[in-house]
Amino acid sequence: MNLFKAAAKALALAFALCLAASGAQARSFDDIKKDGKIIIATEGQFAPFNFFQGSKLTGFEVELAEAMAAKMGVKFEWKALSFDALLAGLRQDRWDMVIASHGITDERAKAVTFTNPHYCSGGVIIAKDPAIRTAKDLTGKVISVQIGTTYFENVKKVADVKEVKTFPNDTDARAALLTGRVDAWVTDRFVAKASLEANPAGGMKMGDFLFVERIASAVTKGNSPLAGEINKALAAIQADGTYEKISKKWFNEDIRCK
Repeated sequence: MNLFKAAAKALALAFALCLAASGAQARSFDDIKKDGKIIIATEGQFAPFNFFQGSKLTGFEVELAEAMAAKMGVKFEWKALSFDALLAGLRQDRWDMVIASHGITDERAKAVTFTNPHYCSGGVIIAKDPAIRTAKDLTGKVISVQIGTTYFENVKKVADVKEVKTFPNDTDARAALLTGRVDAWVTDRFVAKASLEANPAGGMKMGDFLFVERIASAVTKGNSPLAGEINKALAAIQADGTYEKISKKWFNEDIRCK
């Protein structure tokens, strides 16, 4: 009998751990409103979308999320950490929402629930050599890319690439190109655009899209009510002109998905 009880307790504990791992304890929007704040995670290393100016976290996605929180009637608390830990943290109920330029993919959608996309973009090829512009031009070349990103996943699909060098931060992948350690760098179009404008002496040139994608924030898998509230807030700031104002501040254009 004691053995049965011990086995039953072990099974119950295992079940509870599985629930926790799957995000069963994720806060509902009612919980968030009762607390008065939403906890949002981002990377803080991906200018101009999310980055630090000194000690201040800023960028397009940061301002966007703060505007959405205002529409939801709650304050916000930011968490900044490595890109590859962001979605994993949702499954551990460490924060309510992630906004860090995650492209929507089938694989990621198995682990988290995505909201409606807050912009559309894609991965572009950046090189110093003007002859490197298309996927075909990457044959035999060494490419730098941030690990854990859709840029990495898509570069791996390109045939006959000599080597894909991965870095923890996108800025490190860019530095590898600037210092001649790689032949090309693949990153977001708007990140590339900002990098070229900020460093015209670097000799970097923008090539073609390697792929296009929709970018969205994410919540714990199955937390559809919270995703719905975020979607309503996004629609509201797009309707009242707030989105356009923020977008034009950072990109001089409206980057919402058309």
